[in-house]
Amino acid sequence: MRVKIQRNRWLALFMTALGLLSCNQEDKGEKQLVIANTLAIERAELASIPYQEFLTLYKNGKESKEFKLLDDQGNEYAYQLERMGSDHVVNVLIWVKIAANSEVKLHAVAGKPAPVTAKTFARYIPERYDDFAWENDRIAFRMYGKALEGRPDDAQGLDIWAKRTEKLIVDAWYKTGDYHKDHGDGLDYYAVGMTLGAGDIAPYIANKIIYSKHYRKQEVLDNGPLRSTFRLSYEPWQVNGKEVSVTKTITLDAGSQLNRVEAVYQYEGDDKLPLVAGMVLREEGGKIIKNLSKGIAAYWEPVHGNDGTLGVAVIGQIDLPEITENEGQLLAHFSTVAGEPLVYYNGGAWDKAGMIHNANDWEKYLMSYKEKLNNPLRVSIK
Repeated sequence: MRVKIQRNRWLALFMTALGLLSCNQEDKGEKQLVIANTLAIERAELASIPYQEFLTLYKNGKESKEFKLLDDQGNEYAYQLERMGSDHVVNVLIWVKIAANSEVKLHAVAGKPAPVTAKTFARYIPERYDDFAWENDRIAFRMYGKALEGRPDDAQGLDIWAKRTEKLIVDAWYKTGDYHKDHGDGLDYYAVGMTLGAGDIAPYIANKIIYSKHYRKQEVLDNGPLRSTFRLSYEPWQVNGKEVSVTKTITLDAGSQLNRVEAVYQYEGDDKLPLVAGMVLREEGGKIIKNLSKGIAAYWEPVHGNDGTLGVAVIGQIDLPEITENEGQLLAHFSTVAGEPLVYYNGGAWDKAGMIHNANDWEKYLMSYKEKLNNPLRVSIK
């Protein structure tokens, strides 16, 4: 009798374990999300998959109200549901750190995901002359709005803020207004002036930059925690006898030194519009980096006293036809036609952040960045 009871206990334990295993497999579904890195370098970045494709991970093709992404070892991966300004999910963005020439396999499991620390942020700043500011865990930027026009402190292009903290600082710095001194997290010392600053873009006619006024409308499309995207709209202005307007959709991912910029120009006709994305050059020197075949134009500034050194850059999605110097700026040349998106990348790095220390480091980072652009992480469901 005792042997029979013990045998029944073992059988019950076995059936319970089998049931748990079956339930776990059912939660995970039969399919896996596979993210592959085809490059011979380690990568830490966002992988993206269309939401409707992501839903095929589930047997019924419908998402659980809450889900977690787990690998085979039970490690959880942070993600963001990207809506791109719509009321529905467009993409699933997954933060992965993946070794060279390797892949990560993930399961979608029903359950409450762990909180994700916000690493990106974007905001309209009406309290500071209509600024628009944005940041990630590496760097921060701003563009100037209508209320700044005509003031003695007016400026034109992309401003860059030097950070040496992973925490978000935009709100705190604007609250105090004391961000031109480094109190431990960084500062704003970059001088934009009436230039394109750290990589803004404008029409270029007869060797002259034709600046627009500051942006007039702003719309935040996604705001973290891992990617922030917003759109700035500019009113029409005269360019070579034509009325031209532009919208710029700017995206900043966690862990990146560079923004993705999608500029769409509108004007009558089908002729090409010459453009330049520019970086202001300093009288004290610095190192200019030009690589037409890789689409890279960059500048490592001279040291700015105790503030350290900033590097700025522009990268074309395709090769650059020309890189020149004019109006005290390094100019990366592009062209576009009305209504078609022109995509390029701009941004910078600060040596005091402790990751990019000199011009050689900056060039290596940009070369690696372009290689990753050309070889995105491969995301599939198997």
